[in-house]
Amino acid sequence: MTKTNALRLLDAAGVGYSLREYEYSDADPCACADPDTRARMFKTMVTRGEKRGPIVFCIPVDRELDLKKCAAAAGDKRVEMIHLKELLPLTGYVHGGCSPVGMKKKFPTVFDEEALLYDRIYVSAGRRGLQMELEPEALIRFTDGLCADVTKA
Repeated sequence: MTKTNALRLLDAAGVGYSLREYEYSDADPCACADPDTRARMFKTMVTRGEKRGPIVFCIPVDRELDLKKCAAAAGDKRVEMIHLKELLPLTGYVHGGCSPVGMKKKFPTVFDEEALLYDRIYVSAGRRGLQMELEPEALIRFTDGLCADVTKA
């Protein structure tokens, strides 16, 4: 298997992870996951802040961003989702394979506070059908991220 940029960066920093490959489906990217795994799966969403520019959010796969909470957490007046066509040029990743690690530039990153409820979480490893499982604290430290309540109730 060819290592993704995300995996190469984590390897270089000595951050431990394990990998899980799965059959990706646009209809339900998590269809193959058992309930315990699905609860620990986080998706990466990219927004644009009015003043801060791109801001990355990692949230549970079955939740939606609350853009007002996101703006408050990021210290911006308001944020909006970037257009899908902007994702690849901005991050280097495609929809369904966007990782919070290894984007073209380092952007402010916010993890939903639910990530801290688990010993290990899953996030994209940088391509569709490949996830990395790692300690949320290690991922948050590596991305210089922060945690906040950023999803809809």
